[in-house]
Amino acid sequence: MDYIIGVDIGTSGTKAIAFGDAGKVLAQHHVGYSILNPQPGHFEQSPEVLFKAVIDAIAATVRSVNSRLNRVKLTGVGFSSAMHGLIALDKQHQPMTHCIIWADTRSEPFASKLKASPDGFDIYSRTGTPIHPMSPLCKLGWMREHLPAVFNAAYKFISIKEFVFFKLFGRYVVDESIASATGLFDIHALTWYRPALDLVGISPGQLAEPVPITYVISGMDQRVAGQMGIPVDTPFIIGGSDGCLANLGSHAITPGDAAVTIGTSGAIRMMSHIPVTDEKARTFSYVLTPDMFVLGGAVNSGGVVLQWYKDTFGVSGVSGSDPYEALAEEAATVPVGAAGLIFLPYLAGERAPHWNAEAKGLFFGVQMHHRRSHFTRAVFEGIIYGLYSVGKVLDGIAGPIQVIHASGGFARAALWVQLLADVFNKQVIVHDHVEGAAQGAYMTVLKTFGMLSDFSEFEDEAPQKVYAPHVGNHRIYMENFGRFERLYDKVKDEF
Repeated sequence: MDYIIGVDIGTSGTKAIAFGDAGKVLAQHHVGYSILNPQPGHFEQSPEVLFKAVIDAIAATVRSVNSRLNRVKLTGVGFSSAMHGLIALDKQHQPMTHCIIWADTRSEPFASKLKASPDGFDIYSRTGTPIHPMSPLCKLGWMREHLPAVFNAAYKFISIKEFVFFKLFGRYVVDESIASATGLFDIHALTWYRPALDLVGISPGQLAEPVPITYVISGMDQRVAGQMGIPVDTPFIIGGSDGCLANLGSHAITPGDAAVTIGTSGAIRMMSHIPVTDEKARTFSYVLTPDMFVLGGAVNSGGVVLQWYKDTFGVSGVSGSDPYEALAEEAATVPVGAAGLIFLPYLAGERAPHWNAEAKGLFFGVQMHHRRSHFTRAVFEGIIYGLYSVGKVLDGIAGPIQVIHASGGFARAALWVQLLADVFNKQVIVHDHVEGAAQGAYMTVLKTFGMLSDFSEFEDEAPQKVYAPHVGNHRIYMENFGRFERLYDKVKDEF
């Protein structure tokens, strides 16, 4: 029996999942890690910590498979990873910085200046990446001005997946999917976009070599292979970004299908056969393959907002050992609409559709009858309203949403998924595996080795749960969502 491992390098942890025939999950292991916040607006992670997490997650998964099954062979390992990270390396291939992650907003002044210039829209149109502090383009602009010694001495500027692959194989390669989220990559020509590079003063040689998501590399460092318990010639398939692969793994690849993921952050995405950008630069257009592009928008306001709420205000005395489950139980005690309480969830600024790093959070409509449970429900609802504001834009450029495929940690919470169905007034499908990005990495391996001639051929045998929208709830949510949108417009100049 053969098996494939899908690895997802996420913001809060790395997960490795072993898939057998027809996508059956044989084993999995998760290694968590922290986000460093040395000062306001600075969000980083240690490249070495993340690399070790990848090795440990694969090793534990391999051990688990070998302990349960006889005569098994690892066919290959496919990768997904978070987008927008930036690491500066010196000529000795050592990190000069931590990995500056998507949530970092230190480059906001550079981003605002570029966005207001003619160059800004041109770069967005060619790269598909909105001008925002999340993008490596803007991070490089900031680094050039504020860390000139590091910038001028840097040999390479790479992401965390490139760092992992260099440590394993001694080569700098980046998949076109990750590259297309940098603001430096031409999604039409599938090569580095020279005007963007010239703007921040770097050369193509300081970046990794772009390759397709099906690119295979083997012959890894023998010591590291031993740590993972796998042969040195095990094929590693570079895979893509977590957002693009989540669409793939969630089976949202046909017109009318949307994928919604909420982990630390959140996103809603749809597929297109051609790159499509928005005339108001509100959405992204990322590469999966030369004829598959992922359109959509990412929001900062995902599970990180719920974590802030839990850490700041605690969890009230309701049943359930999981604090997030307890919060969901508390929210469920309050009728839909939270008795008119509205929450703008922009605690870390916001990406789509506003791309406003200065945005702030807000509770509105507080009255004497509101209790803690109303605030809890308002937090859940506010996060979904943020996604719905992106979905409305996506409807206009990618076609009407017919059905939503949900993945990410939130998909395990019935309250959140039902809320998603009610706000969008669409049917929501949750696949039992819910780890869309890791499953997408697995599917990429299948495609690479000819086990799939087309991604649409994949038949997922995992059970599904379908959530139908409640029309009455949708009506209430739309009243509150109207206030949600008007509130942002009224207070955005105060941020």
